[in-house]
Amino acid sequence: MGVRFFWAVLAMAVVVTASNYLVQFPVQAQIGALDLAEILTWGAFTYPLAFMVNDLTNRHFGPTAARKVVFVGFAIAVAMSIALASPRIAIASGAAFLVAQLLDTQIFHRLRTALWWKGPLTSSITGSIVDTLLFFGVAFAGAFAFLDTGFGYEDSSLGFAVPFLSIFAFETPLWVSLAVGDFLIKIIMALVLLAPYKILRSMIPDRVIAA
Repeated sequence: MGVRFFWAVLAMAVVVTASNYLVQFPVQAQIGALDLAEILTWGAFTYPLAFMVNDLTNRHFGPTAARKVVFVGFAIAVAMSIALASPRIAIASGAAFLVAQLLDTQIFHRLRTALWWKGPLTSSITGSIVDTLLFFGVAFAGAFAFLDTGFGYEDSSLGFAVPFLSIFAFETPLWVSLAVGDFLIKIIMALVLLAPYKILRSMIPDRVIAA
């Protein structure tokens, strides 16, 4: 596998580490009555790239190699996340990343012979659902505050009530509003990334390798 495999691992580690760090920062902007800081973090724009890296690796090397990229990228990303963020963020990110990316690998492989866009779009959306639920639940729900206090950190839970998506009359915990906003951006990004995926797939041969 050589150099190309190394670049796949490196790309995965960079994307996930950047996302782990950026997810702590809400987007400070407003569109009309919509306060983006209450529904969106910068990590939502970078994390979907991990699914594209996974899918392109799967396409070129097959699912077994893609899983290796996931595991190696997972280990590097968690180690770097601990240095850049809190242990709670690292645990939440690691768990969400591992489950979502392995699911993405399996779904993409099953759909690799379907229309070119079905594999990456279906696997990315499904993985995004799982990733969003796991990450925001563990990282910011009050039930997991012990992951902060157990390591000597202040409770970073985002359980205080805000208007849902900052524009609806009813209120939800901030982490729920952030999770929904994050997921909506991931869906948009999954659609946008189909364009570079199509370009890159034309340059990367499809090697059908057994799982």
